[in-house]
Order: sequence, then C-alpha cells, then structure tokens
Amino acid sequence: MSTLHSIIAALQFNRPRTLALLDKIEQDPNPQAALGYRPGPGRAHIAWQLMHIGITEELFATERLTDKKPAYAELVPRFKGGSTPDDDIPTAATIRQVLTESRQHLLATLSTFGDAQLGWMPPALAERKLSFLDVLHILAWHEGHHQGQAHITFNLYKNRPA
Repeated sequence: MSTLHSIIAALQFNRPRTLALLDKIEQDPNPQAALGYRPGPGRAHIAWQLMHIGITEELFATERLTDKKPAYAELVPRFKGGSTPDDDIPTAATIRQVLTESRQHLLATLSTFGDAQLGWMPPALAERKLSFLDVLHILAWHEGHHQGQAHITFNLYKNRPA
C-alpha cells in the first residue's frame, strides 16, 4: 500500500469516530447547548472543534493544494486555524454537512496525487516549508486531535455541576 493510500485509510478510519461523537451529541436533550459548550472562558466550543476539522480539510482540498477557492466562504474565517470561536453555534446538521462535503472535496483532491509527489512543496505552503508528505501527516493527525478535544469537552458538558 502506498503512503498516500495509507493516509487515506487513516482518514477513513477516523471519520466514523467523529460522526459517532456528533451522533451522541444529537441524542443529548439539548444538542445545541452541548455544541455551544466551552470548557472555560475564551476556549473553543464543541461546534468550533468539529467545524474546524471540516474547514481545515476544505482549505487543504482547495487553496492549499490547488488553486481552487474553498467552499463555505462565510464559514472559513470563523473556523480556520487561528480564528476566535464566536457564539453563533452551527447546528449538528450543518456540522455534518461540512464534514461530509469537505471530506469528499479532500478525497477528490488527494486522488489527483501519488507517492511521486510526496516531496513536492505546494506553493501555498512553501513559506511554512511543508511538503505534500507533511500535509498528509497533518491531515492524519488533525481530525483525531480536534475530535479528542470535542470528545473531552462533551464529557465535561455531561458532567458539569448542576
């Protein structure tokens, strides 16, 4: 199995776990409150963590690896890395849609590459000195990292003092 196909397999392994967390949140008596829960003042809420996964994948699928414009123009500034989480909490349906569509975009983009490009440095990432292989490693790590943050935040929400 090629490096690229191994990373794609890891991405496909991770996504059902993220969607399972979203399923659990939707079963909460107040899913919108759960999605908006923050572990502390100024910290990211659950919805931000999950939307950030999708928006980051959209950015890699488009402007970071190709010269395409990302979908969700209104959401990108709110959920990309370095953004400040606001109090406009997206619904679970919106989160699911962004996670699904951005993953489709990412897989379509990745399918245009192969292991021969692992050392290639995408122009949009040259300043950060990130190769295509680095991008693949970031993508494989990124979802688990933020899904874990969302997961622990949901556990804090469920066990918060009454």
